[in-house]
Amino acid sequence: MTPDSRAASEMTERPQRRLNIGCGDRPTAGWVNYDNSLSVMLGRLPGLAVLLARVGLIAGSQLNFARVASAAGIRYANVTSRIPEDDSSVDLIYSCHMLEHLTRHDALSFLKECRRVLKPQGALRIVVPDLRILIENYLAGGDADHFVASLYIVPTEPEGFLSRVKCALVGGRLHLWMYDAESLRELMRTAGFASVVTLPAGETTIKGVEGIDLRERCEESLYVEALNS
Repeated sequence: MTPDSRAASEMTERPQRRLNIGCGDRPTAGWVNYDNSLSVMLGRLPGLAVLLARVGLIAGSQLNFARVASAAGIRYANVTSRIPEDDSSVDLIYSCHMLEHLTRHDALSFLKECRRVLKPQGALRIVVPDLRILIENYLAGGDADHFVASLYIVPTEPEGFLSRVKCALVGGRLHLWMYDAESLRELMRTAGFASVVTLPAGETTIKGVEGIDLRERCEESLYVEALNS
C-alpha cells in the first residue's frame, strides 16, 4: 500500500465526529452531546442536585436530567460564544428545538460557530417549531389564547419567594424568536451556509445521521439542512 492510499484508507475508516447540540435529557448514543442547562452542571454534583430537588428549587424533571447528563456524559457549553471543538473538526451537527430559545443575534452567532467547527462540506440539521404550522392551527381553530400560549413567548410571573428563587436559579424556557422555512433558510445563508434545503419529516440529505429521530416532534416542526461551504 502506498503512503497516499494508506492515508486515504485511514480517512475513510476514521469515525465521524457528530454533535447533538441542545440535546436536553435525550442525548444521542455515539454522538458528542452538548447542552447549556444547569442540570448538566448539577450532573457533576449529584448530592447538590438531590438537595435542591428536596427543597423545591429544581423540579423532579431537572433532577432526572442531571442524572441522565451524568450517566451519558453530556457536556456543558454556551454555544453562542463558542462550541468547544477545533476548527474544521466536525462532520455533522444536529440541533433540535434549541435555536428558538436564542435571540436572533445569538442564533446567528451559533450558526457561525457551527460553520467554524464543521469540516468543508460538513452538514448541519436544524429542527425548530414551524411558525407557519402554529398560525395555520390558529386560523383553523380560532383560539387566540391557545395560539399565544403555543408560542411560549410570554413569561409567567413567579408567585412567592421560593418560586422567584427557583426562577432566578434555573431561568425560563421561553422562545426568543420564531421561524418559518424561508426565514430560517435566510438566516443560515446569512451565516454562510450553502445548499440550504427544507425537508419533510423523516427525510434527510445527510449520511451518518444514525441515532437521531428524523421525525422528532413532527406535528409542530420545521426541518432544514445545509452544507458548510
